[in-house]
Amino acid sequence: MLKPLRAAAVAAVTLALATGALAQSRAKLTIYSALENEQLAPFKAAIEKAVPEVEVEWVRDSTGVITARFRAEKDNPKADMVLGLAASSMLLFEQANLLEAYTPAGSDRLRASFRDNAEPKTWTGMDAFLGVICFNTAEAKKAGIGQPVSWKDLLDPKYKGQLVMPHPASSGTGYLTVAGWIQTMGADAAWKYMDALHQNIAVYTHSGSAPCVQAAKGERIAGISLDTRAAKEKTNGAPLEVVLPTEGIGWDVEAFGIVRGTKQAAAAKKVADWAASRSANELYARWYPITAHPDVKNVPPNYPANAEARMVKMDFNEMARQRAAILAEWSRRYEGKAAPKN
Repeated sequence: MLKPLRAAAVAAVTLALATGALAQSRAKLTIYSALENEQLAPFKAAIEKAVPEVEVEWVRDSTGVITARFRAEKDNPKADMVLGLAASSMLLFEQANLLEAYTPAGSDRLRASFRDNAEPKTWTGMDAFLGVICFNTAEAKKAGIGQPVSWKDLLDPKYKGQLVMPHPASSGTGYLTVAGWIQTMGADAAWKYMDALHQNIAVYTHSGSAPCVQAAKGERIAGISLDTRAAKEKTNGAPLEVVLPTEGIGWDVEAFGIVRGTKQAAAAKKVADWAASRSANELYARWYPITAHPDVKNVPPNYPANAEARMVKMDFNEMARQRAAILAEWSRRYEGKAAPKN
């Protein structure tokens, strides 16, 4: 019989060898994503627990950067999957035949509006993100400005130099906001509105969260920003109101899909099956109140109760088709106030 110390040593070596063999046999999946930085570690842990034979390697940036990068690599893709990117971007990839056709197991239980309506399907939704107004009540009181109710209220000259919003070419929140205005107001009225709004804008940031962070700090009176960031900043003690304009708010879906031609297709399909599951949606709900699974909800503190009712009807296919033209026109008109890129 082995002595206890020797037995323990043998067990440790055996475990190390087994762990090393498992690590070498794991499929490395390069996943492009626009998830928030704080989400990357929990998502990696959840994926690798659900699919132990997979090792996740993130490539993370803003929606616009990831979209441009993936399209630029179309002839030599570097990614195996895309996860946590706007559905309007995924539709661009679908139209360019850059995604593998795959319908994840159980995806029929997800909301229809969160699923690709084309056949064969190439992407599946995860959660919704919305564009709202973060309004600093303390700074507004000093400036003698009342709380806005509608988008048009932001045209008040008192807001001059006191508004900030995301750059639509960089930020998914920025693009869904602009697309929402165009789809609800009509193109001519929307561009006229944005011309007037531009007079009050201090800067267009390259992050969807940054405008709310600036408003929370009192650097600006109001920021057009991400819904969940607005609730988080208010919960953290900022003197904010989360405003849902009466005309309705634009939104988009975070989604996932498999890169066409990946050598890790089998592993990627297992991850896709997990990403469509209820347990995955419960993870999404830690950050996003509105998930693809209709039975999964987790409304955070200070999140507006009527947010879902204010979501306008969005045509994601149209957002994808018109993206290049909209961004070109937007940049021609407003690029002068864009924040410097890091």
